[in-house]
Amino acid sequence: MSAADLAALIVERQPCVVLTGAGISTESGIPDFRSPTGIWAEVDPFEVASIQAFRRDPGRVWDFYRARICSLLEAKPNPGHLALAELERRGLVQAIVTQNIDTLHSRAGSRDVVEMHGSIRTAECPSCLWTEEAAVVLAQLEERPAPLCVHCGEILKPGVTLFGELLPPAAIERATDLSRGAALMLVVGSTLEVWPVAGLPLEARSLAVVNRGPTALDGRAELKIEGGAGDTLTAVLNSL
Repeated sequence: MSAADLAALIVERQPCVVLTGAGISTESGIPDFRSPTGIWAEVDPFEVASIQAFRRDPGRVWDFYRARICSLLEAKPNPGHLALAELERRGLVQAIVTQNIDTLHSRAGSRDVVEMHGSIRTAECPSCLWTEEAAVVLAQLEERPAPLCVHCGEILKPGVTLFGELLPPAAIERATDLSRGAALMLVVGSTLEVWPVAGLPLEARSLAVVNRGPTALDGRAELKIEGGAGDTLTAVLNSL
């Protein structure tokens, strides 16, 4: 299957909803999680990225996330992100559901982005639910091991879904509604191994996949392109 075939399918099957995973952001220099060179190959996620670890030692969790937030903010949207934003601008992508926390879709210009695992743009107070911007949090971390809520003094939690936490209900509801209404779900850069997000493509009427390597739903995909997001999605635009 070619990018031209995918372009034709996107035009034919509307509305089209896109589901993205770590594979689209690796092309911006952001490591994935579960590969041999991924983030979790070097550090135990339950020691630095779980709700239990946060409650036990918030300073250690924030030490990990401070470095991660800084690196993600330095990353730039790549051609894959930009192509999806352009497809949305042309009315060919209804929305993007993403497992990524890096905000690259929004920074690329996509307007309707459902962030299933939260994002790095804010931190939140577990007590009073105040949200604080990343810049303020990073400034606090220059002076103390963990940022504090300006309203109640509680330690702020990174604005992402930690291991052991439920996904945001509003995000799940919106993503499910979009999936059920989609004539086509285009999966980009996800192996579809992390639930419940991995089940969303099963709600759509048809499925297409762009990914390097196999996914859990290749057998259900009407079209599978083995390749990178940037090259493939740029070729899709050029085929329209």
